Amino acid sequence: MTEREHPLTPDAIRLIATIAEAGSFAGAARALGKVPSALSYSVRQLEDALDVLLFDRASRSAVLTPAGRELLNEGSRLLLEIDAVASRVKRVASGWEGQLAIAANALMCPHTLLDLVDAFYAQRDTARLPPPTRIRLRQEVLSGTWEALLSGAADLAIGVDADDTRNTGLQVMPLGDIRFVFAVAPHHPLARLPEPLDPAMIRMHRAVAIADSALRLSPTTRNLLPGQDVLTVPTLDMKIAAQLRGLGCGFLPEARVRPHVERGELVVKRTAEDKVAQFAIAWRSGAQRGRALDWWLQQLDSPRTRAALLEGAAP
Repeated sequence: MTEREHPLTPDAIRLIATIAEAGSFAGAARALGKVPSALSYSVRQLEDALDVLLFDRASRSAVLTPAGRELLNEGSRLLLEIDAVASRVKRVASGWEGQLAIAANALMCPHTLLDLVDAFYAQRDTARLPPPTRIRLRQEVLSGTWEALLSGAADLAIGVDADDTRNTGLQVMPLGDIRFVFAVAPHHPLARLPEPLDPAMIRMHRAVAIADSALRLSPTTRNLLPGQDVLTVPTLDMKIAAQLRGLGCGFLPEARVRPHVERGELVVKRTAEDKVAQFAIAWRSGAQRGRALDWWLQQLDSPRTRAALLEGAAP
């Protein structure tokens, strides 16, 4: 039996619900404007197809069997979901995307991203309903942020490398800069050396790096010296944790590690050059812009929002 031929249709579920509510086939027939025999025939067809009894034949009234009660309980839930889908489809037709996938660079403040998601869902239309668009957030590192957008896995990329030239066919908007500091644990050997640290001395110690999340584009590395031992971790939080333990050294976003520096858990050391990276926001120019993407771009056009994404420090 194919899914198209499946007997358990919304009409069949509604029929069972009407009979159970009326308490008899005759009462349900009057409510539906049909003859009782037609309802009995439809129920028998459904029972035969499912190979279960839905009503207790020993009772004069329409009493559901345990299988019938389960069907009605689950069926009622399915009917609600069908109604919700129908409502969502109508609202999507008004210009809302069904889903908006957002790729955010791991350096972006996660709390600010969630604040934006919260504000997005706080919107209400004339029916007091939130946007029907499902938001899908994904965290990316280095070239992975570009790759998510270029491959179609994301509709919006927040925190792409502003100097990257792979932006053909994309719309790009400046996001801002992030200043990086070279930080080590207080017990790390580099913490005791005079500043500025010499690259040859840094090379002698293990660096902690976040793995580029790109699968197809050429992976990128940042601030690693030739021949330097490297501990590669998957997230920024793990990189910070590794450096707090003294497992290695490396550059970290100043705003994200400021609390650790203030508490003396990390020591900032001057190096031969300052590290500042420029970031941008990008989306596909060929795609039709829906109301959800428009809302996000309006929010990201705010200097205050961009600063919070770039500078928001983790607790």
